Amino acid sequence: MNYSFEYIDIILLAMIAGFIFLRLRGILGKKTGHEENIGSTFPHNFPRKNEEFEKVDANNFDDKAKADFLKGAKIAYESIVTSFSSGELKKIKTLLDKKVFNEFSEAINDRKNKGLISETTFVGINSADIKNYNQINNILEVTVDFVSEIISSVEDKDKKLISGDPKKVKKVFDTWKFSRDVKSLSPNWLLVDTQA
Repeated sequence: MNYSFEYIDIILLAMIAGFIFLRLRGILGKKTGHEENIGSTFPHNFPRKNEEFEKVDANNFDDKAKADFLKGAKIAYESIVTSFSSGELKKIKTLLDKKVFNEFSEAINDRKNKGLISETTFVGINSADIKNYNQINNILEVTVDFVSEIISSVEDKDKKLISGDPKKVKKVFDTWKFSRDVKSLSPNWLLVDTQA
C-alpha cells in the first residue's frame, strides 16, 4: 500500500514539472531558428567611430565635448574626494593614474599609522572650468579648476581636533589634471595630478 502513494507522488511531481515547463515556454517562447545572432548585432567592443563614442582629441574638443567632459569630471571629483577621506580607494581605483593612486594610498596609510580620523562632508561644487588642454602624441590632458564647498576635519585617536572644523563649510580651490589615451577604446579619463 505504501508503494501506491509513492507512485502518486511521482505522478504529481511530474505534472507540476510539466506545468512549470509549459508556463516557462509560454513566457520565454521557443527557438524557431529565425533568431538573430547576438554576436553580430551586439558588438562586444565599442567601435572606434560611433556618434556616442566619437574619438576625442585636441582638434575636436568642442563645446559639447567640453560640457560632457566637465559633467563626468564633477562626478569623479566628488567621488575621489569622499573616497580619499574615508580611506576607501578601491571604489575609485579606475579613476586614478597609478602614481596618484600610490600617493593617495601612502597618505591614507600615514593617516592610519598616526591614528588620525578624517571626516568629510561634500556640500557641492560651485564651479568647474577647463583651465587648459593639450595633446602630446596620443595622450590628451585636460586641466580643470574646481571650486567646491566641503566640511572637513581631522581628529586624533582621542577625538582632539587637529585641523579643520566639523561645523564650518569651507571653500576649496583645486586644480586637477585628467588624462586619456585618444586611441583607446575605453572612454575613461584618469586623474594624473592634483594641486591645491
